[in-house]
Amino acid sequence: MPHKRDVAVFFLRMRRRNAQCGGRLETEIMRRPRRRRRQSEVFMQLTYGVKDRPKFGQVIVFALQQLLAILAATIAVPTIIGHGMSQSAALFGAGVGTIVYLLFTKFRSPVFLGSSFAFLGSMATAFAGAATAAAGYAGLVIGAAFAGLVYVVIAIIVKLCGVAWIDKVMPAVVIGPTVAIIGLSLAGNAVGDLSKGAVTVESVAVASPYLAILCGLVTLGVTIICSVYGKKFLKMIPFIIGIVAGYAVAAVFTVIGNVAGIDALKIINFSLFESMEWVPSFTFVQAFKGFADIDAAYIGTVAVAYVPVAFVVFAEHIADHKNLSTIIEHDLLKDPGLSNTLLGDGVGSMVGAVFGGCPNTTYGESVGCVAISGNASVVTIVATAVLCMLAAFVAPFTTFLATIPPCVMGGVCIALYGFIAVSGLKMIQTVDLGDNRNLFVVSVILIAGVGGLTVSFGPVTVTEVACALILGILTNIMVNRKKDKKEEE
Repeated sequence: MPHKRDVAVFFLRMRRRNAQCGGRLETEIMRRPRRRRRQSEVFMQLTYGVKDRPKFGQVIVFALQQLLAILAATIAVPTIIGHGMSQSAALFGAGVGTIVYLLFTKFRSPVFLGSSFAFLGSMATAFAGAATAAAGYAGLVIGAAFAGLVYVVIAIIVKLCGVAWIDKVMPAVVIGPTVAIIGLSLAGNAVGDLSKGAVTVESVAVASPYLAILCGLVTLGVTIICSVYGKKFLKMIPFIIGIVAGYAVAAVFTVIGNVAGIDALKIINFSLFESMEWVPSFTFVQAFKGFADIDAAYIGTVAVAYVPVAFVVFAEHIADHKNLSTIIEHDLLKDPGLSNTLLGDGVGSMVGAVFGGCPNTTYGESVGCVAISGNASVVTIVATAVLCMLAAFVAPFTTFLATIPPCVMGGVCIALYGFIAVSGLKMIQTVDLGDNRNLFVVSVILIAGVGGLTVSFGPVTVTEVACALILGILTNIMVNRKKDKKEEE
């Protein structure tokens, strides 16, 4: 142990050196972190934090990248539902819903809201039970209001009771594999799209699946190279570069196929430019005409179709925000708070559905984009929302985006969904898997999710993610009952 005099001499010498350096030495020492993290401890390094403001030109490029990441899923929902639903309106509704979400979360949660696939069955029920098409559109607005109301009620409960119970009900051993399942459950979509072109005859792609896979792999390869080996700005826009590269290869094959009359080479559907939608057909315009054709029985049908699904999406809401919290190293459930994120999601869904008809939800694709690009700036999300709203009125631009073939987006989504899955597995690193209790919880969630366990109650379908989460919670409670009793004693 050093003598007190030696310690005094040491500090005296340091003080003299500091004086010689003009006080810079002390300042430098104070600025140093207490413990420098090893590279292996750093999962995702952010170039821009939540509050950072990139340059204007960079923001536009980053926003375009976010738009490309969420585009396919956002416009897919109205396409699947049909009944004349507008893709441009869905895009506009997603932008408005995101702005509402950001307002409620005080611009502290960098994630985009897009059309939710969970409500596909509910939306189909709204149209199926309607007397007229206009009444069906009215049902979409009413249904979104019911779903949003569920979020508002839960938000009030959370505000009164706090969020401590969430950590007890859904600890890392539960939420980690659940987040992984979110990514893994989407893997089939990414791989399925990888072999598809956009030109179809009787809903069957005519392009050679091998050429489609080639275009997708080019997209994936360029994305990986830019993300890993790219310098500065290039490293932050890997999706744009990857999509451009894949689209260019697909365009060359398509042009040759059109000139030579070879269907197998036709990957991009350029005919979409012939039927461009110049003015979005907003849902509320159609719904206004249909409110006179609805009755109490129909409203009850819509409520039954939407309300249970809202509880399912609530579980995914928590998982997404837990995942995002890990990436940005800030607990969003505490700041801005789960009550605010729920209110933002719920009210955002209501407002978005008024314009586009589709209830919105936080997008894993957006979270994955934040993780891979290292850009968590909320300014980028704001710019993405504004770009969505503006793009809805620029027919050539939205049509161009719609021409991006599934194989190219499949290549991008392999990286996006993979990152979501890996971020969930990262959460499990803090869990002691040597303990059989934890091992059983993780095992049940992974197998139920990967196996695609779903449960249907009429028009309501509990997704594999929700089923896996519910089983994980129940298993965790069951295996830790004796442990909790011992702690109480």
